[in-house]
Amino acid sequence: MYDVIIIGAGPAGCSAALYSARYGLKTAFFEALEPVSQLSLAAKIENYPGFEGRGMELLDKMKEQAIRAGAEWKFEKVEKIRKEGEIFVVVSENGEYRSKTIIIATGGKHREAGIDGEKTFLGRGVSYCATCDGRFFVGKNVVVFGSGKEAVEDAIYLHDIGCKVVLIARTNDLRAEKALIDEIKKRDIKVLTATNVKRIVGTEKVEKLILYDRKAKTEFEISADGIFILLGIRPATDIVSEIGVERDSFGYIKVDKEQKTNIPGVFAAGDCCDNPLKQVITACGDGALAAYSAYRYLNKA
Repeated sequence: MYDVIIIGAGPAGCSAALYSARYGLKTAFFEALEPVSQLSLAAKIENYPGFEGRGMELLDKMKEQAIRAGAEWKFEKVEKIRKEGEIFVVVSENGEYRSKTIIIATGGKHREAGIDGEKTFLGRGVSYCATCDGRFFVGKNVVVFGSGKEAVEDAIYLHDIGCKVVLIARTNDLRAEKALIDEIKKRDIKVLTATNVKRIVGTEKVEKLILYDRKAKTEFEISADGIFILLGIRPATDIVSEIGVERDSFGYIKVDKEQKTNIPGVFAAGDCCDNPLKQVITACGDGALAAYSAYRYLNKA
C-alpha cells in the first residue's frame, strides 16, 4: 500500500515523486518505454533555469533526486487503474499495487508527420517545439509545418525572434482564428497551402526540403536550416478511462488550479493536462502542485 502512486517519470512525474517523498508520503513512480518523455528527446536544453545540456541528462538528475528523497522508482508499464472503495489499484505488467491517491503524469507525444528524413534529422534541424528550439535558428531559414493554431502562433513567434519563416500547410486553408491569420499577413510571412513536405534532405543537418504542391501537382525544393513540425500533441491518457476521469475533446485531462481531476484522490500533471504551455518548467510546477494537493487530500486539509 502506498500513499501516492505516480504514473509517469518525465519532469512532471519526477517532480511529483520528489515532493511527495519529501512530504513523508510513501511514494512510487512508474516509468515505461512508451510513451517516452519528450524531455529525453531534447538534444539541448537552454530554457530551464540553472541547467544547460542534454534533455536526458536533466531527466536523469530529476529521477535520481526523487529516488534519493525516498520515492520508489519502478520500470514497469502500467496497464490499467481500477478503484476499490477509497483505494486505487494500479495494475502493471509485473503485478498489482494499491494506493490512497494517484497522480497521472503520462505526458504525450508530438504527432509525427511521417516525412522521409524526419527521424534521421531529429535534433539536427527537425524539432517539434518552437519555444524550446527557436533560438538556435535566429537569422536562419526555417519552415513551420502545420495548419492549426499552434503552427500559426509558432510561425509568428519564430518570425518575431528573428527567424526567416515559411509556413507550410497540407490543408487548403490555415485552421486558426482570423486574428492570428491577420498577424501572419501583417508580418508578411510566406504561406504555402495545399503543400506536402515529401523529404528532408541534408548531410550532417537539415539543408533543404522537397515539397509537393497538390494543386499544381508539381514537386519543388526550398532551402531550410530547420523544420518545426507542429501537428499537435497526442496525450497519453487512455489509462484513466476506466476510473471516470474527465478529458476534453482532444484527450487532455481536465484539472483545476490545484491539479485536481473530477475524481477525488486523482490528480494530473504535465503534458497530459489541458494546460496552455507545455514546457519542462511548467511540467515541474504541475508535478510539485499535484504532490502538494495529494498531501492535503491525505491529511484532509
